[in-house]
Amino acid sequence: MKKSVQDIMKLIKEQDIKMVDFKMVDINGQFRHVTIPAQSFSEDTMINGIGFDASNYGYAVVEKSDMVFIPDPDTAMIDPFCEIPTLTMSGNAMIIDNPENRPLAQYPRNIVLAAEKYMRDQGVADTMLILPEFEFYLFDEVGWEVQPNSVSMYIDAKQSYWNSINEGKGCIVPKQKAYHIAKPYDTSYECRSEMCMLIEEAGIPVKYHHPEVAASGQFEIEPMLGEMSKMADATMTIKYIIKNTAAKYGKSATLMPKPVYGEAGSGMHVHMLLMKDGQPVFSDDAGYAHLSKTAHYFIGGLLKHIASLCAITNPSTNSFKRLVPGYEAPVTVGYATSNRSAVIRIPAYAKQPSERRFELRNPDATCNPYFCYAAILMAGLDGIKNQIDPHENGWGPYDVNLYNLSDEEKSKLKGLPTSLEEALKALEDDHDYLTAGGVFPEELLKNFIKTKREECRQIANVPHPAEFEKYYNL
Repeated sequence: MKKSVQDIMKLIKEQDIKMVDFKMVDINGQFRHVTIPAQSFSEDTMINGIGFDASNYGYAVVEKSDMVFIPDPDTAMIDPFCEIPTLTMSGNAMIIDNPENRPLAQYPRNIVLAAEKYMRDQGVADTMLILPEFEFYLFDEVGWEVQPNSVSMYIDAKQSYWNSINEGKGCIVPKQKAYHIAKPYDTSYECRSEMCMLIEEAGIPVKYHHPEVAASGQFEIEPMLGEMSKMADATMTIKYIIKNTAAKYGKSATLMPKPVYGEAGSGMHVHMLLMKDGQPVFSDDAGYAHLSKTAHYFIGGLLKHIASLCAITNPSTNSFKRLVPGYEAPVTVGYATSNRSAVIRIPAYAKQPSERRFELRNPDATCNPYFCYAAILMAGLDGIKNQIDPHENGWGPYDVNLYNLSDEEKSKLKGLPTSLEEALKALEDDHDYLTAGGVFPEELLKNFIKTKREECRQIANVPHPAEFEKYYNL
């Protein structure tokens, strides 16, 4: 239900709110915030917003005007992690123009809204529904150091196999054997249940939560399908709740793709489907896996642009330590039914026409969700526009376990980028599908590539402990 300014004013009064918090999003997809006393909040605040300097958020804004943040009343919720009663809202960044404001094109939330408008303008669909899966680790201890004389990291999860001699209670999970494991080995059940309760209270329906494969404290929370722009907001909220609830329980949560060497990485698989006038666009009883031609063209667009997409969906150097064979992460450009080794998987359990969909398995939660979801939609729409058939292009369907193919057979397959540098080069060469309709500003993509290349350079310059093991005595 849509909320009005009057609804917000009423909520502030009824809940005795003392502070009103405005959460903005930077180029990396992290929350930043500004807080004002509730007594200073008024209808004028909702209309004229709060001024801020967008250049500090990494957007390389070229306009000379000041920016304002306009809160969206539909995102209002009471922050459960603030001792002082606090109402928090997300919203949109605007450029101050006379006589009226206009959206800052580089602001993430505006980009996802522009992508939805572009979809509607193309006449393909009026709604994109997505379901991101949130995999994460809960550690009892974590720390790192990057100094000239010391480069190290330390993590610990009491339930992990490496603590079998230390814990002394036998509640230890064997390596890579934690999937759906029950109590007493599932030691963070209450913490995750509270996460889910808070997520539900935030208006985001939860499907389930459970232990994931990695024994060292890996878990998953999965929401229900939701509209793309709303799910982008929900993604920020879910990550916020996961991290703050973990801290409440004395743990540290990370959605980093590969925090533990030798254990499964954490992805953010994105399920998707399109709707038009309330009817599913992707369903066809006569099609492969009951998917329509439009769905296959959408898949074709994703697979054609997958290398450049990886720069946005997997924008960290650590992302590509997850995208390796042997850990259920996708490494092959292709599609199939119920096959986790292909980058696009069609779930066989989605039998109802309104549920027929597929999932893109390479994304991870280091992405800016607004950029990620918008880029996925734009790639799929490009596939529909140009009728890119994935089968005719040799991308499957691969209804075999691609991990078990011979080396000769594997050599015939196209793989995902193996590094962030490779993905950034692909994005530099292939991004017209993103700038279509003015959805992704060219200046934003150039700045994003420049920023991420500098990250790559900085990390590449740091000696790694494994290099000492390999090369110190040569």
